[in-house]
Amino acid sequence: MTDQLTKTTLSNGLQVLLKEIHTAPLISCWLWYRVGSRDEVPGRTGVSHWVEHMQFKGTPQFPASVLDKAISREGGVWNAFTYLDWTTYFETMPADKIDLSLRLEADRMVNSAFDPDEVASERTVVISEREGNENEPLFRLGEVVQAAAFRVHSYHHKVIGDLADLHAMSRDDLYNHYRTYYVPNNAVMAVAGDFETEAMLARIQELYGPIPAGADPARLARPEPDQRGEIRLSVEGPGETTYVQLAYRFPAATAPDFFPLTVLDSLMAGPSSLNMFGGGISNKTSRLYRALVEKELAVSVHGGAQATIDPYLYTITMTIHPQRKAEDALTALDDEIKRVQDEPVSPDEVARAVKQARALFAYGSESVTNQAFWMGYAEMFADYDWFLTYLEKLAEVTPADVQRVAQQYLRPQSRVVGTYIPTNTGEAS
Repeated sequence: MTDQLTKTTLSNGLQVLLKEIHTAPLISCWLWYRVGSRDEVPGRTGVSHWVEHMQFKGTPQFPASVLDKAISREGGVWNAFTYLDWTTYFETMPADKIDLSLRLEADRMVNSAFDPDEVASERTVVISEREGNENEPLFRLGEVVQAAAFRVHSYHHKVIGDLADLHAMSRDDLYNHYRTYYVPNNAVMAVAGDFETEAMLARIQELYGPIPAGADPARLARPEPDQRGEIRLSVEGPGETTYVQLAYRFPAATAPDFFPLTVLDSLMAGPSSLNMFGGGISNKTSRLYRALVEKELAVSVHGGAQATIDPYLYTITMTIHPQRKAEDALTALDDEIKRVQDEPVSPDEVARAVKQARALFAYGSESVTNQAFWMGYAEMFADYDWFLTYLEKLAEVTPADVQRVAQQYLRPQSRVVGTYIPTNTGEAS
């Protein structure tokens, strides 16, 4: 495997990152757009995710009926994701079939049809997805916690959008969003695998070079003001299980404190995977597991850190033990937070937390698909150097850093505490 990366920008603004990896006859191609729920205003929430759906409805050259069969017939896999800061599309194909992927993405950048009948049918699909999510207690709870944490910033709403907007948005709303953000100067193409750089770059230039640049999309600039005191809330809904979710302020991925907080997350709750393809690592050595799960206050506890453009949230989610009260689990959690704030963490414990975070990062970086993912993903909130220096930045974190960020960020005054209260306790749900 080589770490040699070629990074260039076409004259229309398309950023291209290429990395030759000749370990297997595979190539993974990712096309990233700098648009996500962060770019949405009330009335248009969920538009980025819905536009992603529409990209699978075909173009005159690649009708929907042939798209999926074409990729799978050539032995490829493909998918797409929309998140807070970005939307991405990928294909991982046998190396000699990658041209299909390159042609498809160049075509979708410009020629998606947004047929009114397809928009209507996809409205039903997206609304159904939203309603399915609402049956999940942690979606219900997470949505309310997120909305309470962001009164001003557009991280306020879930990626899937609000039901009122999904009912109200028009075909033109979707198409205008597509035309505004799906322009080469708002995109990053990342390709990793078994190819020769010169030939791959020439082909990308041939297919994407003629696509005209668009206007640089306007960005919402609505920084979230400081929170002035703890917010507590509860959500009621079906089920028999009580959940508690705490949301603390978490810095942007480019902030220096991101790394000590990543180590603190690993130490307290077990490491969070930043990569959607990363394997899991047991969190049974973490402090919160020992204090909550081993003592049967909670059935499970997990932390969640994200790499984002703007400051977002660090969440801790507890599934409360059926025989225990949420308040007891919260008290035990607060005791553990106070302990890490008041007592120096041993170098050995920090070393173990770093080692676990490093291991999870490595698991999520090894395949050709993962390599191509990271090349584009890191560019969404920082740049590829962020990925390349991630491990050394973790290794630089000291016990004093961990204690300092625990004191600074895990403050009750700047958190939201949400409790999911099941309404049919003791009955079949």
